[in-house]
Amino acid sequence: MATNLRLQSAALVVLLLVSSIGAPATAQDGFVDPKQPSVDNPHMHVYGTSDLSNCFMHFDGNDDTGSAEEGYGEQVWPNQNGQQIEMDYTCRVSDNFKQDMYLDNNGTINIKLNFNIDAGGDCGAVGATCENLNLTLYKGGIELARQEFAAIDNNGNDDSINWDIQVDRNMTRFNRSGEEPQLRVEFSKPGTDGVGPCQFGFYCGGSFRMYYHEVNSSGNAEVLFPVVNQSMPGGGDDDSGIGGAVGDALPGFGLMAGMSALAMAAVAGSRRVREN
Repeated sequence: MATNLRLQSAALVVLLLVSSIGAPATAQDGFVDPKQPSVDNPHMHVYGTSDLSNCFMHFDGNDDTGSAEEGYGEQVWPNQNGQQIEMDYTCRVSDNFKQDMYLDNNGTINIKLNFNIDAGGDCGAVGATCENLNLTLYKGGIELARQEFAAIDNNGNDDSINWDIQVDRNMTRFNRSGEEPQLRVEFSKPGTDGVGPCQFGFYCGGSFRMYYHEVNSSGNAEVLFPVVNQSMPGGGDDDSGIGGAVGDALPGFGLMAGMSALAMAAVAGSRRVREN
C-alpha cells in the first residue's frame, strides 16, 4: 500500500513539473483577439450606421465591418421651420470582454470625437429647448463621468472634442460580460427658422453628424484607456487575494497550485501508512 502511494506521489510531482513549464507557453502562444483590450491594444474605436441608429465600439482599428461607408452617421431635418434638432443615443461595445480590463489608477481616459452640427435656431423662442452637446461614459449601467461641451460649433462646421477623464477608484476595473464601456451622446437645440416659406429658397431645419473611425486613420473617433497588465490588489472578485493576483499574472498558476495540493496530500497519506 505504501509503495503504491509513493508511486502516485512521484507521478503527481512529474505532472506538476510538466504543467508548470507548458502552461505559460500555451497561454502566450494563444490567439489574441484584436477586438479585445490589452496593454498593446488600448484604443477603443467608434463605428456606426449612416443614420446613427446603431453606434458600436471595439478595439480593432482595422475592422470597420458594419460601419457607414461615408465615415459618419447623420440625421437631417430639411426645410422644417421650428424643428427641434434632438439626439440621444448610446455607443456600446460590440463584443463582450473575454477578460476583465484593468486601468492604471493614476492614468487618464481620453475621448476624441468629431461632429458637424447645424442647429442655429433661436433658443429664446417659445417652446424651444436648448441643451448643449453632452457626453456620458458608463461602465455597464453605472455612470462614471459626464461632460457638457458648450463651445462646440452649432453652425454646420466640423468641430472636435477632446475629453480627458482622470481614472478614479470606480474606473480601475471593467468586469467582463457586464461592465463594458458605453458612451452616451445627447444634444437638443432648435433648427434654423426661415424668414419665409422654406420651399421657396429660404434655409430651414438643421442636421446632426458624428464621424466614425476609419481604417488607416487615427484620432477621429476613439477612446484611449490606460490599460495595465495585471489585476489590482484587493480587486474583490472571486480570485481576490494573493492567489487571484498571481493567477492573473502567471498563466497556469491555478493548475500548479491544485497539483501541488494533490501531491502533498498523497505524500502525507504515504507517511501515515508507514507510521501505522
